[in-house]
Amino acid sequence: MLEAVVFLCGAVTMVIELAGSRILAPFLGTSLAVWTSLIGIILAALSLGAWWGGRLADRRPEPRLLARIILLAACFTAAVSLSKGLVLGFLQHHGAGLYALAVAATVALFAPPALLLGMVPPFAVRLRLNDPARSGRVAGTLYALSSMGSIAGTFLAGFVLIAVMGSSNILLLMAAVLALAALLADRSGLRLKLLAAGFFLLLLLLSQARDAHLTRIGFLDTDTPYNRVIVHLSVEEDSGRPVRVMTTGPGARQSSMFLDEPDALALPYTRFYRLAEHFAPRMQRMLVLGGGGYSFPKFALARYPAVTVDVVELDPGITALARDMFSLRDDPRLRIVEQDARVFLNRNTERYDVILCDVFNSDYAVPFHLTTLETVRLLRTALNPGGVVLVNLLSAQAGPQGRLFQALFATYAEAFPEVRAFAVERPDAPLYWQNLILAAFAAPPAEAPAADPELAAMLAQRVPNPPLDLPVLTDELAPVEHYAASAWTRSGI
Repeated sequence: MLEAVVFLCGAVTMVIELAGSRILAPFLGTSLAVWTSLIGIILAALSLGAWWGGRLADRRPEPRLLARIILLAACFTAAVSLSKGLVLGFLQHHGAGLYALAVAATVALFAPPALLLGMVPPFAVRLRLNDPARSGRVAGTLYALSSMGSIAGTFLAGFVLIAVMGSSNILLLMAAVLALAALLADRSGLRLKLLAAGFFLLLLLLSQARDAHLTRIGFLDTDTPYNRVIVHLSVEEDSGRPVRVMTTGPGARQSSMFLDEPDALALPYTRFYRLAEHFAPRMQRMLVLGGGGYSFPKFALARYPAVTVDVVELDPGITALARDMFSLRDDPRLRIVEQDARVFLNRNTERYDVILCDVFNSDYAVPFHLTTLETVRLLRTALNPGGVVLVNLLSAQAGPQGRLFQALFATYAEAFPEVRAFAVERPDAPLYWQNLILAAFAAPPAEAPAADPELAAMLAQRVPNPPLDLPVLTDELAPVEHYAASAWTRSGI
């Protein structure tokens, strides 16, 4: 039975780590800093647990003590599911920077169960060591079983559990598994361990019932193959109109839809994509990188009857949510490609009049491989003469918080003969964090004034080109997450 205990604890450890990335995402994003903190802190906790577990096992090599350690790990695992919102909400509003917040959140939530689970392998080795001549074989076998369990937990969580159950419910299931593992480690205290396992399973059922109720009233918190997605109802600040909102990270709305006008553009930055009709008035083919709630593709299909739209969206779960909750409908002029945008561009042989890039999935999580010069050159190749690429990003124009904008502008300026920038909210405030729109042209565009007052107002939001002081972003070196991390120091974060 001890071998099964080691295997199960190894599996639970990796399930907790993978689920942890989804738990942190709505508060801290999914950047490299978050993953680094999660992996590093859990490894540190496992190492400390192994040291402590070995010393404790030498003093008290008792199966009952091992079972208590595992049962305590089960309680801490369930506590993560129950307390995560309170802990992360507190840290998010009392921290100074992304790195410190990511480390503090991981220590507070995931270090305790990881430390206790790290105690299990050396404790199990000590319990099995009856013959010194076989100590190496015993230690190797048990640590191999722990590693095999970790491998099984990795694939189980990544391929099945997260997409089927959701990250919070997974932790309650893992708590029940650990309670049963404690029973396998020692049969004494049978009633308590079965009661604990039953309690954790009851919490799981109650959590699933609550999720179902929230879904019925318009709030959805779900895990897709690539994201943790929250959908909820809200009200637009300016008009008071009811909207449905999709978010996949902290501090930003990835998509928003007016309930009374699904094809309209609810978010201000999406309206700036209308600049496409000014810069490429005879457009016929449009490529949209990043689907989200499919706000602009729906708008384009309704407004531009001669335009066909290709949308590249990595996450099939996002597209499914767009169909179910954001009024996405099939259209003969709409083609959806479920693929990473860079992979699509690498293989693409088509040419487009307009390319829209909206692949920044939160304030702080920027897919670096879609910002590099290699990607920008692929965009240039895919653009017809007279076409335009419009890119959405979140940044200030100047200062430390403007480095993402400055670096990205320099990168596009390296590949395109003409690049312009527009501020969605305040062009006169270079230090203000906001949506900025880059417009990159295959050839310098005509300067005819816009007849549409809304387009004219957008064109008036143009900001000065930044100094090209920062290095161009490349596949080899693209510190975009480091640049974006400065957002956590701005007021209100």
